[in-house]
Amino acid sequence: MDLIAQIKEKAAKNVKTIVLPEGTEERTIQAIKGIIDSKVAHPILLGDEGAIKGLASKIGADISGAEIISPEKAPFFDDFVQAFYEMRKSKGVDLDKAKATMLDPLFFASMMVKMDKADGEVAGAENTTGNVLRPALQIIKTSPGISAVSGAFIMIVPNCPYGDNGVFVFADCAVTIDPTAAQMAEFAKASVGTAVDLCGMKDPKIGMLSFSTKGSASHELVDKVVQATAIAREKFPELKVDGEFQLDAAIVPSVGASKAPGSPVAGDCNVLIFPDIQAGNIGYKLVQRTAKAEAIGPILQGIAKPVNDLSRGCSVEDVVNVVAMTAVRA
Repeated sequence: MDLIAQIKEKAAKNVKTIVLPEGTEERTIQAIKGIIDSKVAHPILLGDEGAIKGLASKIGADISGAEIISPEKAPFFDDFVQAFYEMRKSKGVDLDKAKATMLDPLFFASMMVKMDKADGEVAGAENTTGNVLRPALQIIKTSPGISAVSGAFIMIVPNCPYGDNGVFVFADCAVTIDPTAAQMAEFAKASVGTAVDLCGMKDPKIGMLSFSTKGSASHELVDKVVQATAIAREKFPELKVDGEFQLDAAIVPSVGASKAPGSPVAGDCNVLIFPDIQAGNIGYKLVQRTAKAEAIGPILQGIAKPVNDLSRGCSVEDVVNVVAMTAVRA
């Protein structure tokens, strides 16, 4: 069984409620049948009920089984307005501004997750990552001990002897452009959660990547990775983490043994933390295209409750899969 099938199976065993704020987006509406048929979640579409049903009819989409909520007609709308006002009044938000904000489906969806009206949220088919993240960070906020959000990719590399039978988690490839050493350490912690929950990894081993292995080069960029490794070990002592590693020292056993003798993870890493978003983004696309790997993501990490961002080029199947992943993380 492939990894996506395993994730869907896991989601179906404990059905969660996932809110989809882009209720009049065609691929989102078309995905409802797949979500319902595979039983990966109970979906909620946000928007005007007439508009959603009208579009579904027009494009021939079956949305039976989905709940539809129009934010302004929701019985808890006023409660949400008051809650948002209390959260943000120190930032200059008054009640009128709070009401206007709660009419925005992305903010309303994040408040549904915050207030336990939904277990997770999936958006991004027609919104930027920034638009999806902003309400989540204002309302749901980051997980305890985590200060920055990261975007991980699960990489499934065919015929690959490295990693966890060819499966890796790469981070951060999508969100934080130039993380600090402390943030890199947090990404390591968050990425292990992704490795365990979604990939089913029994033994995540983290490599902190650089262009240097154990002092083979001297530069401030290397120093950041060395510091990140030290912080990760101190702050999260349960992690199996080492660095700084060049990529081959992290994943190839013979190179790891040669360049980093005595390391507990060198040559055997399956979770790879990149020094910045340039390296991470280039790295995952390089593996995806040249090794014909499947790249699943970005999976947003570090938010206190699961919120995931779709690519605006996503397929209907992508929507179903990301809903399943979000449900499992919930």
